[in-house]
Amino acid sequence: MKLTRAGDLREIDAEVISRDGGTMRVRIGDRQLTAEFTPNADGGGVLAIDGRRYRVFGARRKDSILVSVGPASLEFKPAAAASRRRAHGLAAPEIIAPMPGKVLMVMVRDGDLVEAGQPLVVIEAMKMETTLAAESAAMVKHVRVEEGQMVDHGAVLIELSPSPASSAHEAAPRVE
Repeated sequence: MKLTRAGDLREIDAEVISRDGGTMRVRIGDRQLTAEFTPNADGGGVLAIDGRRYRVFGARRKDSILVSVGPASLEFKPAAAASRRRAHGLAAPEIIAPMPGKVLMVMVRDGDLVEAGQPLVVIEAMKMETTLAAESAAMVKHVRVEEGQMVDHGAVLIELSPSPASSAHEAAPRVE
């Protein structure tokens, strides 16, 4: 991933090295650090790094993740190499809950083929409904939730895999 700070044009390489529950090791530029994340009910959380605690809130956009950490605003974008790989496969291999809430409707089943933009699941939080859709053509690998279930922020709701058509196209040898 590439990390940029609001108001700064420099891009910094960022990578999650490992994750075990709420504890993660990350590399930002040349530094490696360990952080502990504790989610809050409002969709944000508290990030503890080197004994200091920071209030965190994030929002996903189509091509990036915006994060507010204390007074800093950051944007995470896929690195160019990752973008090229994803162009032939999946834009997102998982549908993740953007906030804690209740699953109102699941519109797909395991094995279904879906198109980019197709609604997959509806979540309700604070009396507002949010419809989550596929970002690219895919096959539903596994639906991990059911209607009426309560989910936490960041919970994986649906796992996707490349659609058979795109997999066959990628595997086909090029003839020149």
